[in-house]
Amino acid sequence: MNAPTHPIALECRQVHHWFGPKPVLHDITLKLRRGQFLSLVGPSGCGKSTLLRAIVGTHPPRQGQILLYHVGAGDRAEPVVGPGRDRGIVYQHYSLYPFLTVQENVAVGLMLDRTTIPFRLFRYPRWRHLRQEHLASARAMLERVRLADAAHLYPHALSGGMKQRVAIAQALIMKPEIILLDEPFGALDEATREDLQKWLLGLYAENQQAQRRGEPPPYTVVIVTHELTEAIYVGDRMVGLSQFWDWRQEGHDRYPGATVVYDKACPVFEPTAAKDYEMFAAQREEVRQAVFDPRVCQDRHQHVTFWQDPGKGN
Repeated sequence: MNAPTHPIALECRQVHHWFGPKPVLHDITLKLRRGQFLSLVGPSGCGKSTLLRAIVGTHPPRQGQILLYHVGAGDRAEPVVGPGRDRGIVYQHYSLYPFLTVQENVAVGLMLDRTTIPFRLFRYPRWRHLRQEHLASARAMLERVRLADAAHLYPHALSGGMKQRVAIAQALIMKPEIILLDEPFGALDEATREDLQKWLLGLYAENQQAQRRGEPPPYTVVIVTHELTEAIYVGDRMVGLSQFWDWRQEGHDRYPGATVVYDKACPVFEPTAAKDYEMFAAQREEVRQAVFDPRVCQDRHQHVTFWQDPGKGN
């Protein structure tokens, strides 16, 4: 298989959003390369989740466009007008059906996507055959997230980390082109969190292997996190949204909303490598000042240099 001719998977083009008189997002312009793991950070209330919901399609932007470039579609872009199976999202507060086993929870998305209620009622023999296929696919996905031994359990018997793995498996089984993670590990203990971080790095390693074979990387990820060390560790690029920028310099007479004030590459780590906190220190401090410090009022383009870095954005 040949690599896609267009390396971009997602584009936010001058996205603005507001709720009533309250501005939330201002002029969000981003391009996400296929196979990239982008960490999205920012102060509370800056609109990170609003941007994710706009990408998912449940809350379209009030102004601007979000465009998807599908594998094999070349330069043709498709605007986001609503939810679609090409995007999968995992929230911090996972939602599993308590009356279904782990395996059945993972298979439910395939059922809803590929069958209808009349089909399941009136073509039961065919549905029964499809059901076995869906369960087999769910079992294979559970093996990928290291939960095969828990396939028969119900959600009440799972730990928080196991439930989050099930939620991730629910998203991955639909084979979305873009995976959105909204604070996915925020409620987990440190050991479980680190285990899932390493698992994400394993997906990134699979991307690199696919690219070496000349194939499109299978995973493109946007992860929202409030933990800067995690953002640097699991992402190969970090974008910071912030309310703290010099909007008066651009001629606004009132605050127009949070915008991108940071966009730079992050170091890439192997799944088996230990965290090198010294590698994190300088970038973490830079992000703290540029994105989180309300005393800093800067030109919003000062730290937006990802596409200018040789070998990174090009």
